[in-house]
Amino acid sequence: MSKFIALVDGSIYSKSVCEHAAWIAGRTGSAVEVLHVLGRREMASAPSNLSGSIALGARTSILEELSALDEQRAKLSQKRGWAILDDAKALIEAGGVSNVTTRLRIGDLVEEVAESETDSDMVVIGKRGEAADFAKMHLGSNLERIVRSVQKPVFVAARAFKPIDKILIAFDGGPSSMKAVDHVARSTLYAGLKCRLVTVGSETAETAKQLAGAKTILQAGGYSVDAAIIPGQAEKAILDTIEADAVDLLVMGAYGHSKMRNLIIGSTTTEMVRLCKIPVVLYR
Repeated sequence: MSKFIALVDGSIYSKSVCEHAAWIAGRTGSAVEVLHVLGRREMASAPSNLSGSIALGARTSILEELSALDEQRAKLSQKRGWAILDDAKALIEAGGVSNVTTRLRIGDLVEEVAESETDSDMVVIGKRGEAADFAKMHLGSNLERIVRSVQKPVFVAARAFKPIDKILIAFDGGPSSMKAVDHVARSTLYAGLKCRLVTVGSETAETAKQLAGAKTILQAGGYSVDAAIIPGQAEKAILDTIEADAVDLLVMGAYGHSKMRNLIIGSTTTEMVRLCKIPVVLYR
Protein backbone atom coordinates (compact mmCIF):
# COMPACT_ATOMS: atom_id res chain seq x y z
CA MET A 1 0.00 0.00 0.00
CA SER A 2 1.23 3.47 -0.89
CA LYS A 3 -1.83 5.61 -0.07
CA PHE A 4 -5.35 5.17 1.22
CA ILE A 5 -8.38 7.39 1.79
CA ALA A 6 -9.94 8.06 5.21
CA LEU A 7 -13.46 9.49 5.04
CA VAL A 8 -14.55 11.77 7.90
CA ASP A 9 -17.88 13.52 8.38
CA GLY A 10 -17.76 14.90 11.91
CA SER A 11 -19.82 12.05 13.37
CA ILE A 12 -18.75 10.10 16.45
CA TYR A 13 -17.22 7.53 14.08
CA SER A 14 -14.71 10.06 12.73
CA LYS A 15 -12.39 9.59 15.71
CA SER A 16 -12.43 5.84 15.20
CA VAL A 17 -11.76 6.27 11.45
CA CYS A 18 -8.72 8.40 12.27
CA GLU A 19 -7.36 5.99 14.86
CA HIS A 20 -7.81 3.03 12.52
CA ALA A 21 -6.19 5.07 9.75
CA ALA A 22 -3.17 5.71 11.99
CA TRP A 23 -2.98 1.97 12.72
CA ILE A 24 -3.10 1.07 9.02
CA ALA A 25 -0.52 3.72 8.06
CA GLY A 26 1.75 2.66 10.89
CA ARG A 27 1.79 -0.95 9.68
CA THR A 28 2.06 -0.25 5.96
CA GLY A 29 3.98 3.03 5.77
CA SER A 30 1.19 4.40 3.56
CA ALA A 31 0.28 8.02 3.08
CA VAL A 32 -3.18 9.02 4.30
CA GLU A 33 -5.53 11.32 2.41
CA VAL A 34 -8.31 12.54 4.70
CA LEU A 35 -11.39 13.37 2.66
CA HIS A 36 -14.49 15.30 3.69
CA VAL A 37 -17.27 15.80 1.15
CA LEU A 38 -19.89 18.53 1.40
CA GLY A 39 -23.12 17.49 -0.27
CA ARG A 40 -24.67 19.69 -2.90
CA ARG A 41 -27.66 20.20 -0.63
CA GLU A 42 -25.40 21.81 1.98
CA MET A 43 -24.17 24.23 -0.66
CA ALA A 44 -27.53 24.76 -2.38
CA SER A 45 -28.68 28.18 -3.51
CA ALA A 46 -31.66 30.07 -2.13
CA PRO A 47 -35.17 29.19 -3.36
CA SER A 48 -36.14 30.85 -6.63
CA ASN A 49 -39.61 31.94 -5.51
CA LEU A 50 -41.79 32.42 -2.46
CA SER A 51 -45.41 31.33 -2.11
CA GLY A 52 -48.14 33.71 -1.04
CA SER A 53 -49.35 37.08 -2.21
CA ILE A 54 -46.32 39.17 -1.27
CA ALA A 55 -45.77 42.43 -3.10
CA LEU A 56 -43.03 42.28 -5.74
CA GLY A 57 -40.72 44.67 -3.91
CA ALA A 58 -41.08 42.84 -0.62
CA ARG A 59 -40.57 39.47 -2.31
CA THR A 60 -37.38 40.70 -3.97
CA SER A 61 -36.08 42.04 -0.67
CA ILE A 62 -36.79 38.75 1.12
CA LEU A 63 -35.14 36.75 -1.65
CA GLU A 64 -32.05 38.93 -1.38
CA GLU A 65 -31.92 38.32 2.37
CA LEU A 66 -32.37 34.58 1.84
CA SER A 67 -29.61 34.56 -0.73
CA ALA A 68 -27.26 36.34 1.69
CA LEU A 69 -28.15 33.90 4.47
CA ASP A 70 -27.66 30.95 2.14
CA GLU A 71 -24.25 32.24 1.11
CA GLN A 72 -23.31 32.61 4.77
CA ARG A 73 -24.52 29.06 5.49
CA ALA A 74 -22.43 27.70 2.63
CA LYS A 75 -19.34 29.49 3.95
CA LEU A 76 -19.96 28.13 7.44
CA SER A 77 -20.34 24.61 6.03
CA GLN A 78 -16.95 24.95 4.35
CA LYS A 79 -15.36 26.30 7.55
CA ARG A 80 -16.82 23.38 9.48
CA GLY A 81 -15.50 20.99 6.83
CA TRP A 82 -11.97 22.36 7.12
CA ALA A 83 -12.22 22.21 10.93
CA ILE A 84 -13.21 18.53 10.72
CA LEU A 85 -10.25 17.87 8.41
CA ASP A 86 -7.80 19.76 10.63
CA ASP A 87 -8.94 17.81 13.69
CA ALA A 88 -8.69 14.52 11.78
CA LYS A 89 -5.19 15.27 10.53
CA ALA A 90 -4.03 16.18 14.03
CA LEU A 91 -5.49 12.97 15.44
CA ILE A 92 -3.78 10.78 12.81
CA GLU A 93 -0.48 12.59 13.26
CA ALA A 94 -0.76 12.07 17.00
CA GLY A 95 -0.75 8.36 16.17
CA GLY A 96 2.75 8.72 14.74
CA VAL A 97 1.87 9.24 11.07
CA SER A 98 3.61 12.10 9.26
CA ASN A 99 2.40 11.77 5.66
CA VAL A 100 -1.17 13.07 6.04
CA THR A 101 -2.97 15.31 3.56
CA THR A 102 -6.50 16.72 3.63
CA ARG A 103 -9.02 17.42 0.91
CA LEU A 104 -12.41 19.14 1.00
CA ARG A 105 -14.73 18.44 -1.92
CA ILE A 106 -18.23 19.56 -2.87
CA GLY A 107 -20.43 17.09 -4.67
CA ASP A 108 -21.73 13.54 -4.48
CA LEU A 109 -19.81 11.43 -1.97
CA VAL A 110 -19.69 8.29 -4.10
CA GLU A 111 -18.52 10.20 -7.16
CA GLU A 112 -15.78 11.93 -5.17
CA VAL A 113 -14.61 8.66 -3.61
CA ALA A 114 -14.64 6.94 -7.01
CA GLU A 115 -12.40 9.70 -8.36
CA SER A 116 -10.07 9.55 -5.36
CA GLU A 117 -9.74 5.76 -5.24
CA THR A 118 -8.03 5.54 -8.63
CA ASP A 119 -4.64 6.25 -7.04
CA SER A 120 -5.41 4.77 -3.63
CA ASP A 121 -5.24 1.23 -2.24
CA MET A 122 -8.03 1.26 0.34
CA VAL A 123 -10.97 3.30 1.61
CA VAL A 124 -11.56 3.66 5.36
CA ILE A 125 -15.04 4.66 6.46
CA GLY A 126 -17.12 4.59 9.64
CA LYS A 127 -20.00 2.16 9.91
CA ARG A 128 -22.47 4.96 10.49
CA GLY A 129 -22.51 8.67 9.77
CA GLU A 130 -24.12 11.73 11.26
CA ALA A 131 -27.60 10.81 10.02
CA ALA A 132 -27.52 7.16 11.17
CA ASP A 133 -30.28 5.75 13.32
CA PHE A 134 -28.35 4.23 16.24
CA ALA A 135 -31.49 2.97 17.94
CA LYS A 136 -32.33 0.76 14.95
CA MET A 137 -28.68 -0.13 14.23
CA HIS A 138 -29.04 1.03 10.64
CA LEU A 139 -25.95 1.11 8.48
CA GLY A 140 -24.98 4.47 7.11
CA SER A 141 -26.52 4.95 3.66
CA ASN A 142 -23.23 6.32 2.36
CA LEU A 143 -21.43 3.17 3.48
CA GLU A 144 -23.79 1.03 1.43
CA ARG A 145 -23.36 3.20 -1.63
CA ILE A 146 -19.59 3.30 -1.36
CA VAL A 147 -19.11 -0.42 -0.82
CA ARG A 148 -21.32 -1.17 -3.81
CA SER A 149 -19.43 1.18 -6.10
CA VAL A 150 -15.72 1.24 -5.23
CA GLN A 151 -13.26 -1.34 -6.53
CA LYS A 152 -10.65 -1.09 -3.77
CA PRO A 153 -10.93 -2.80 -0.36
CA VAL A 154 -13.15 -1.01 2.14
CA PHE A 155 -12.13 -0.93 5.79
CA VAL A 156 -15.26 -0.37 7.89
CA ALA A 157 -14.21 1.08 11.24
CA ALA A 158 -16.04 0.06 14.38
CA ARG A 159 -17.39 2.67 16.77
CA ALA A 160 -14.22 2.68 18.87
CA PHE A 161 -10.66 1.65 18.10
CA LYS A 162 -9.19 -1.32 19.96
CA PRO A 163 -5.77 -2.93 19.45
CA ILE A 164 -5.87 -5.53 16.68
CA ASP A 165 -4.09 -8.83 17.32
CA LYS A 166 -6.25 -11.54 15.73
CA ILE A 167 -8.08 -11.65 12.39
CA LEU A 168 -10.80 -13.93 11.10
CA ILE A 169 -11.14 -14.58 7.37
CA ALA A 170 -14.67 -15.65 6.38
CA PHE A 171 -13.98 -17.76 3.29
CA ASP A 172 -16.50 -19.16 0.81
CA GLY A 173 -14.23 -20.08 -2.10
CA GLY A 174 -15.47 -17.27 -4.35
CA PRO A 175 -13.22 -14.86 -6.27
CA SER A 176 -13.61 -12.04 -3.75
CA SER A 177 -12.76 -14.22 -0.76
CA MET A 178 -9.77 -15.64 -2.66
CA LYS A 179 -8.64 -12.07 -3.24
CA ALA A 180 -8.99 -11.40 0.49
CA VAL A 181 -6.85 -14.44 1.32
CA ASP A 182 -4.19 -13.45 -1.21
CA HIS A 183 -4.07 -9.88 0.10
CA VAL A 184 -3.76 -11.01 3.71
CA ALA A 185 -0.90 -13.31 2.71
CA ARG A 186 0.98 -10.53 0.90
CA SER A 187 0.18 -7.29 2.73
CA THR A 188 2.19 -5.86 5.60
CA LEU A 189 -1.13 -4.65 7.01
CA TYR A 190 -1.79 -8.08 8.49
CA ALA A 191 1.79 -9.26 9.02
CA GLY A 192 2.37 -10.86 12.41
CA LEU A 193 -1.31 -11.03 13.35
CA LYS A 194 -2.92 -14.28 14.49
CA CYS A 195 -5.11 -15.71 11.73
CA ARG A 196 -8.23 -17.89 11.76
CA LEU A 197 -9.77 -19.11 8.50
CA VAL A 198 -13.35 -20.43 8.46
CA THR A 199 -15.89 -21.64 5.96
CA VAL A 200 -19.53 -21.92 7.03
CA GLY A 201 -21.57 -24.83 5.71
CA SER A 202 -21.52 -28.53 5.13
CA GLU A 203 -18.19 -30.27 4.86
CA THR A 204 -17.74 -31.65 1.35
CA ALA A 205 -14.68 -32.76 -0.59
CA GLU A 206 -14.83 -29.58 -2.69
CA THR A 207 -15.20 -27.31 0.33
CA ALA A 208 -12.31 -29.00 2.11
CA LYS A 209 -10.15 -28.69 -1.00
CA GLN A 210 -10.88 -24.96 -1.35
CA LEU A 211 -10.20 -24.34 2.32
CA ALA A 212 -6.92 -26.27 2.17
CA GLY A 213 -5.84 -24.21 -0.84
CA ALA A 214 -6.56 -20.95 0.99
CA LYS A 215 -4.70 -22.21 4.06
CA THR A 216 -1.66 -23.06 1.91
CA ILE A 217 -1.59 -19.52 0.49
CA LEU A 218 -1.67 -18.04 3.99
CA GLN A 219 1.02 -20.41 5.23
CA ALA A 220 3.22 -19.37 2.29
CA GLY A 221 2.79 -15.82 3.57
CA GLY A 222 4.18 -16.82 6.94
CA TYR A 223 0.98 -17.43 8.88
CA SER A 224 0.27 -20.26 11.26
CA VAL A 225 -3.36 -20.72 10.30
CA ASP A 226 -6.18 -22.31 12.24
CA ALA A 227 -8.63 -23.37 9.49
CA ALA A 228 -12.03 -24.99 9.98
CA ILE A 229 -15.37 -25.71 8.36
CA ILE A 230 -18.12 -24.84 10.80
CA PRO A 231 -21.79 -25.77 10.43
CA GLY A 232 -24.74 -23.47 10.85
CA GLN A 233 -26.21 -20.27 9.53
CA ALA A 234 -23.49 -17.98 8.18
CA GLU A 235 -24.13 -14.79 10.17
CA LYS A 236 -24.60 -16.52 13.53
CA ALA A 237 -21.71 -18.93 13.04
CA ILE A 238 -19.28 -16.14 12.18
CA LEU A 239 -20.46 -13.85 14.98
CA ASP A 240 -20.21 -16.73 17.48
CA THR A 241 -16.66 -17.45 16.28
CA ILE A 242 -15.69 -13.80 16.61
CA GLU A 243 -16.90 -13.74 20.21
CA ALA A 244 -15.53 -17.14 21.22
CA ASP A 245 -12.08 -16.52 19.74
CA ALA A 246 -11.83 -12.84 20.75
CA VAL A 247 -11.30 -11.83 17.12
CA ASP A 248 -10.31 -8.19 16.54
CA LEU A 249 -10.83 -7.82 12.76
CA LEU A 250 -13.08 -9.62 10.27
CA VAL A 251 -11.90 -10.00 6.66
CA MET A 252 -14.28 -11.18 3.97
CA GLY A 253 -15.12 -10.97 0.29
CA ALA A 254 -17.76 -8.51 -0.83
CA TYR A 255 -19.29 -10.82 -3.41
CA GLY A 256 -19.29 -14.56 -2.88
CA HIS A 257 -21.06 -17.43 -4.52
CA SER A 258 -22.59 -19.27 -1.59
CA LYS A 259 -24.35 -18.12 1.57
CA MET A 260 -22.31 -14.92 1.58
CA ARG A 261 -23.24 -14.02 -1.98
CA ASN A 262 -24.55 -10.49 -2.16
CA LEU A 263 -23.06 -7.50 -0.42
CA ILE A 264 -25.65 -5.21 1.21
CA ILE A 265 -28.35 -6.41 -1.19
CA GLY A 266 -28.08 -9.91 0.25
CA SER A 267 -28.66 -10.63 3.91
CA THR A 268 -25.42 -12.16 5.14
CA THR A 269 -22.94 -9.38 4.51
CA THR A 270 -25.46 -6.76 5.58
CA GLU A 271 -25.90 -8.53 8.88
CA MET A 272 -22.17 -9.08 9.35
CA VAL A 273 -21.33 -5.40 8.91
CA ARG A 274 -24.37 -4.26 10.89
CA LEU A 275 -23.93 -6.54 13.89
CA CYS A 276 -20.14 -6.85 14.13
CA LYS A 277 -18.69 -4.81 16.97
CA ILE A 278 -15.25 -5.11 15.38
CA PRO A 279 -13.93 -3.55 12.15
CA VAL A 280 -14.59 -5.36 8.88
CA VAL A 281 -12.46 -5.33 5.71
CA LEU A 282 -14.39 -6.05 2.51
CA TYR A 283 -12.74 -7.14 -0.72
CA ARG A 284 -14.22 -6.97 -4.20
